[in-house]
Amino acid sequence: MATVTQMKCACPSCLCIVTLSEAIMKDEQYYCCQACADGHPTGSKGCGHTGCGCG
Repeated sequence: MATVTQMKCACPSCLCIVTLSEAIMKDEQYYCCQACADGHPTGSKGCGHTGCGCG
């Protein structure tokens, strides 16, 4: 049986793959950064990772 160590960021529009041991966990979901975990509050666009403009 394989152990999952990476998964897509839980932010719907984010393209990032996160390593579970380094991810930010909120409400039992994994996020690549605090902005995604917070649901991109007003004025918060993107996660800062190259090529991703989520939010």
